[in-house]
Amino acid sequence: MGVSGSGKSTVGTLLAAALGVEYAEGDDFHPPANVAKMAAGIPLDDADRAPWLDTVAAWLGDRADRGGVVTCSALKHAYRDRLRTAAPTAFFVHMAASRAELAHRLADRRGHFMPASLLDSQLAALEPLSEDERGTTVDATRPPEELVHAAAAAVRAG
Repeated sequence: MGVSGSGKSTVGTLLAAALGVEYAEGDDFHPPANVAKMAAGIPLDDADRAPWLDTVAAWLGDRADRGGVVTCSALKHAYRDRLRTAAPTAFFVHMAASRAELAHRLADRRGHFMPASLLDSQLAALEPLSEDERGTTVDATRPPEELVHAAAAAVRAG
């Protein structure tokens, strides 16, 4: 989980391989209307995100017995609660980085529908993991291999 540019896709792909489970890119679950809205620089609201979160939750729920890794911004506690409805044992890895680092990454990114102009709206919506949530927060500026190692260890420890 985390805002755009935090490295979710890079680390998620590697983490799934390290854990020997299926990987899914959460952006692929967005309906076309959400993609168009974001591409136009318009932040999604809770109503826009609800069906998307339900689709991600269903994917997680379908893999509850064997595991899986899906990237998803999961910015708010309520969004993560929605995911846990279908996957109660979901474990979240929050990819955290400074606004400056995220802005730098987004400025260099090409071919993605999410414009850098939406970074501030995502940061405003972000609610870091709370103590009652299964998960860990990692420093997304560390090398991907280190992040995968830390995340895999945290997932295995539960």
